Amino acid sequence: MSETAGPMSDHTDRRTAMPSSPGLIIGVMVVAAFVMILNETIVSIALPHLAREMEVDTTTVQWLISGFLVTMAVVIPTTGFLLERFTPRQVFLVAISSFCGGTLLSAVAMSFPALLIGRMVQACGTAVMIPLVMTSVMKLVPANRRGAMMGTISIVIGVAPAIGPTVGGAVLAALGWRWMFWLVLILAVLLLGFGIARLHVPSETRRVPVDLLSVGLSAIGFAGFVYGLSSIGQGGGILPPWASIGIGLVGLVVFVWRQRRLQAQDRPLLDLRTLNHPRYRLALVLSLFLFMALLGAGAILLPIYLQNVLGHGTLVAGLALLPGGLTMAAVARPVGSLYDRVGARPLVIPGAVGMTVALATFALLGASAPLGAVIAAHVLLMCSLGMMMTPLMTDALGALPDDLYSHGSALLATLQQVAGALGSAIFVTVAALASLHPAGTPDAAGLRIAFFVAAGIGVVAIGVALMFKRPEPAPVEPVTIVDGGRQG
Repeated sequence: MSETAGPMSDHTDRRTAMPSSPGLIIGVMVVAAFVMILNETIVSIALPHLAREMEVDTTTVQWLISGFLVTMAVVIPTTGFLLERFTPRQVFLVAISSFCGGTLLSAVAMSFPALLIGRMVQACGTAVMIPLVMTSVMKLVPANRRGAMMGTISIVIGVAPAIGPTVGGAVLAALGWRWMFWLVLILAVLLLGFGIARLHVPSETRRVPVDLLSVGLSAIGFAGFVYGLSSIGQGGGILPPWASIGIGLVGLVVFVWRQRRLQAQDRPLLDLRTLNHPRYRLALVLSLFLFMALLGAGAILLPIYLQNVLGHGTLVAGLALLPGGLTMAAVARPVGSLYDRVGARPLVIPGAVGMTVALATFALLGASAPLGAVIAAHVLLMCSLGMMMTPLMTDALGALPDDLYSHGSALLATLQQVAGALGSAIFVTVAALASLHPAGTPDAAGLRIAFFVAAGIGVVAIGVALMFKRPEPAPVEPVTIVDGGRQG
């Protein structure tokens, strides 16, 4: 097989280097994605330090996280088009190069605007890498082994952001904040060099014209919506949160209308025919609840609870999250292998129940909880999310035909980011409004209510999980008897 890029037709073969083995291709992409997604949350533990270093207030420095999310939400919807138009090798090299450039800019930044721009350039590469890995697995791995391989991707998507604060806290304490970027840059440059030398992916491309109006509508819609949600939790932004959300929703409605029209010409930027498949829709909905819990409650509320309520320092708070992250890593591949045998239903139902119980436990722990109890509840949460993440990704993309893999993975990754921003906005806002502290800073009372709201969303997730059907048994060939013998 060979990489193809058709300058004169949709499918024109062009001989290049011998294709790499599927294991090498996916391995390199998974490592790259892990490094890039780890970077998404690695600075979260250092935000108070960076606010002092860059001489900005707490609300402003939060945009090092929110700006990353907004950029991801803008870029990911375009990856369905990119993965059709360019080869996986080209997309990988551009993504990792963009990430290296942004990381270097962040490492040497002398002002907050330069640091923010560096983070946003990093996000451009990260946004492309996630759908690239998902699509590559669906195309290169046989159907009966996809669950196990998606388990590895779950480690990337779920565990990397979970242990980011732990890694960031350790590096900050030992070396200083710039080394959070220098160490990541060294790894990224090594991956770039390896990709140039060894990564050759068998592929076909299709010359699809880019619809610039769709790109603009996607940017306005997703960026406006995520920006508005992020502003709610941070006391507002350039525009009032309601205005940003309203502009974003209008942009999304027009974007969907535009894609529906372009689908008739087989050239949408993001093909929404993926939503015509019931299994994909169901897995997508449950994934939204999962990422609201993972990013909204696990990555935002819990660190606030550990530091503001229980009074632990950044290093202890970061280390307290490590067992949960390691637990998710430990269950990811076994759950994927189990999915290959039993399907999604026996895994997502107990996963949704465990998620709900863990979130309710956080609400009940209170202001004098022992650290061990918090760690145990977090381990339960991450184990439960790990039981759901792999089956949901595999079941969603497995329901699609081959030509929709790239668009299905792009939509799934986009809405995961939106769900994370939505969960953060809802939970932080509830915590602030319900707090007894006069400044609206989340306290024990506010966080208690916020965790109960998260548990309520978990109850809804249980209802969605119960809608999953058992996998249909494989068809059995009819057997007839011919001359005393068996014949199929």
